Amino acid sequence: MAPAEIPAEEILDIVDEQDRVIGRAPRGEAYARGLRHRCVFVLVRDGDGRIFVHRRTAGKLVFPSLYDMFVGGVVGAGETYDDAALREAEEELGVSGLPRPVPVLTFLYEGSGDPVRTWWSHVYEVRCTLPVNPRVEEVAWHGFLTDAELEARLREWEWVPDGLAAYERLRAHQAA
Repeated sequence: MAPAEIPAEEILDIVDEQDRVIGRAPRGEAYARGLRHRCVFVLVRDGDGRIFVHRRTAGKLVFPSLYDMFVGGVVGAGETYDDAALREAEEELGVSGLPRPVPVLTFLYEGSGDPVRTWWSHVYEVRCTLPVNPRVEEVAWHGFLTDAELEARLREWEWVPDGLAAYERLRAHQAA
């Protein structure tokens, strides 16, 4: 998303249960009407293997002020998941020249709410050895946590539900 673009007006592909494009809508409308769209989740590790964790800003359209162990976001209309993963990771981390994130798994997120929040989710991993400078519009706080520190915080902090679902699936995938 270009810095001058208004998030609610960003155009998204609307998809069906098989992730086939069936239309397009502005992000704000997609959220308000519960239209299924596409998202990427990128687990970022630093050179020491710690995970980038952040608290979202209060102005976010979805899950404001909650913690997340992923960077990422919506896939723009006509954009590939892979391109969105790299774009979103570089934007949120405030870096350029990040290696292309590696795809790990895909799942259909079906959350709660009225309307129900649902999106096709592609989960990626990337190692970032660059100094991060997260966008203040996206990230209110950030830090790199060890796996053990993150596990401890899962019980202490309020996490975005889709990120938590992605993290649980990622852990199960890695354990298999």
